[in-house]
Amino acid sequence: MSIIYDKKQRTITLHTDHTTYQMQIDRYGFLLHLYYGGKADGCMDYLLTYYDRGFSGNPYEAGTDKTYSMDSLPQEFPSLGTGDYRTPACIIKNTDRTYCSDFRYVSHEIRDGKYALPGLPAVYADTAEAQTLEVVLEDPVTGVRAVLLYGVLPRYDIITRSVKIVNASQGYVSVKKLAPACLDLLGGEYDFITFYGRHAMERNCQRMPVGHGVHKIGSLRGTSSHQYNPAVILAARDATEDAGSCYGMAFVYSGGFQSEAGMDQYYQTRVLMGFSEEQFAYPLNPGEELQSPEVILTYSGAGLGQLSRNFHRCIRTHLCRGKYKEKVRPILLNSWEASYFDFTGESLLKLARQAADLGIEMFVLDDGWFGNRDSDLRGLGDWYVNEEKLGCTLGELIGKINGMGLKFGIWIEPEMVNEDSDLYRAHPDWAFVIPGRRPNRSRYQLVLDFSRKEVVDYIFDRICAVLDQGNVEYVKWDMNRSLADVYSATADSQGRVLHDYVLGLYDFLERLVERYPDILIEGCSGGGGRFDAGMLYYTPQIWCSDNTDPIDRLEIQYGTSFIYPASCVGAHVSASPNHQTRRVTSMKTRGMVAMAGTFGYELNLNELDSEEKDEIRRQIAEYKKYASLVQTGTYYRLTNPQTDNQGAWEFVSEDQKEALVQVVGIKKHANMTVDYIKVRGLKENTMYRDTQSGRLYNSTALMEAGVPKPVLEGEYQAFQWHFVCEE
Repeated sequence: MSIIYDKKQRTITLHTDHTTYQMQIDRYGFLLHLYYGGKADGCMDYLLTYYDRGFSGNPYEAGTDKTYSMDSLPQEFPSLGTGDYRTPACIIKNTDRTYCSDFRYVSHEIRDGKYALPGLPAVYADTAEAQTLEVVLEDPVTGVRAVLLYGVLPRYDIITRSVKIVNASQGYVSVKKLAPACLDLLGGEYDFITFYGRHAMERNCQRMPVGHGVHKIGSLRGTSSHQYNPAVILAARDATEDAGSCYGMAFVYSGGFQSEAGMDQYYQTRVLMGFSEEQFAYPLNPGEELQSPEVILTYSGAGLGQLSRNFHRCIRTHLCRGKYKEKVRPILLNSWEASYFDFTGESLLKLARQAADLGIEMFVLDDGWFGNRDSDLRGLGDWYVNEEKLGCTLGELIGKINGMGLKFGIWIEPEMVNEDSDLYRAHPDWAFVIPGRRPNRSRYQLVLDFSRKEVVDYIFDRICAVLDQGNVEYVKWDMNRSLADVYSATADSQGRVLHDYVLGLYDFLERLVERYPDILIEGCSGGGGRFDAGMLYYTPQIWCSDNTDPIDRLEIQYGTSFIYPASCVGAHVSASPNHQTRRVTSMKTRGMVAMAGTFGYELNLNELDSEEKDEIRRQIAEYKKYASLVQTGTYYRLTNPQTDNQGAWEFVSEDQKEALVQVVGIKKHANMTVDYIKVRGLKENTMYRDTQSGRLYNSTALMEAGVPKPVLEGEYQAFQWHFVCEE
């Protein structure tokens, strides 16, 4: 049993293979958090201390006992109004317009299997793989309930958390803040690791000490955003890749979010993850409920590398779904950087012929194929094929491309509309615009109100009419702006619109997945603007960044790897000089960086010389040789490209018999020093052979002393070793 209730101690303990999480129902019915860390048995309530804390108040039931205060005790679900003045996980405005939720324990249930969340993405597992804990808390005055859900996947060292607020009162209430995951840690000093960025430079790793006060990150953009990723790590100050305690939280949600971490007056640390508070005020009439998305939690006592690998295994095998969940993805060519909007059916076929000749497996038609779409000024929302531009029907174009031995994919942006479109002229109220105000534009487009079912249904039908015209095997789902001017004519409260928008998006995606189970969907939002665990439930890969420069990608993919597996990372070889940075790099270097994800190309093949085309053929053959290892192998970060002379990473097979180490030089100086790359994850004191040179290496020496990276001429040189166990 992974979940154990001790009736005498009134503790509920969640065990995974290597971790333990424990809570306790105390004498007043509060649900206290006792412990989260390495696997341990017994009751940990000895960690709680009670003494007079001065201005920290006491529940009325405590009488004259001034040693008991919610302002200092660690809690599972802290709410506003109990005398806890730290940042709460829940704020509810009651029928009488007061802000108070005094949640006390009512009951709990333990059952086999992992809970599901209707209308929301969530980690899944069969009955033998997981258990669920449901804890019911209730405010005895209002009757409002908080139903806490915990999912335990022992083998993966994963615990998930979600909460459902049920309005069992007699009147209207409004949920003003909701964070389904809270960790209260009593001792220790921690760093808060977050992943910040901007368009074309996402998920830069930032590590800051948790000090007094609250450090808050989040997104007000209606999406998870380029600026901050909805995943954070709390790490002991001395935690490294290979040692030390760390806690991870990943929000399975694609809308606005916030995460807060702070040290209180008693040097205790609280970290929260949940909805963004801004523009959030979710109304609940009597009998209605609000189900939160879930947060994936994991703990590692063996450093950040193990924490990441816990996330990777869970996301790859128990969050991603469908035919391509663990299948090697086809090598594709995307037409965008080859031609942008300037193409015809003939130019597309010419590009596709080159792709087929080089061994590429899929051709993807990007933006510009529909409506009056010859620039980003017009056409979004008009999802009918521009047959005049293509010179044929879409079905005929697909047939010709399939005839070359290529699969076919297509780009869509269903959530958006241009003012210069037939759809907007017919239904201007379907776009987010505040009455009486001029809207903010971004990329000359507005956002459709996906909180309205009729809007989602219409766009869904139009997209399906396109996909039904031929053998489409891949869809790139894009979203090229943030949400602003949020107003829905049909909403009973504007404070619910942003969340209902995300629910509408998920409804669309779920129906698309059900109708087209064999289509591979790649998520995208100006690259990595919606790279989150929620989208991965529907789209098992996401375009990592619009920035395809391989040297910038070293940092982007490094930050991404802390939470997300390589199998989810869309990565392509593009032109040199790069279209975003104008940096010049070799085809080999561009290929090696792209091989650390779902491999493909994004450049005009017609402009390449014979030598470059031969290099592409070699890259494709090499990638196919290692693709399964990259897709399902255990991932190790070997260097930090933000500070080191090179970016280096490694994939190790599950049986440890094979390892692929890839290195790209970043800094270059005269009379260059030698860097040693320390390999990880091999069998101890075992001989491994480098398949390129044939040389034998002792694994312990490789891991402890490393292997010298060759000093090569020129900038940004790439190198790799492929080690095979000689056992």
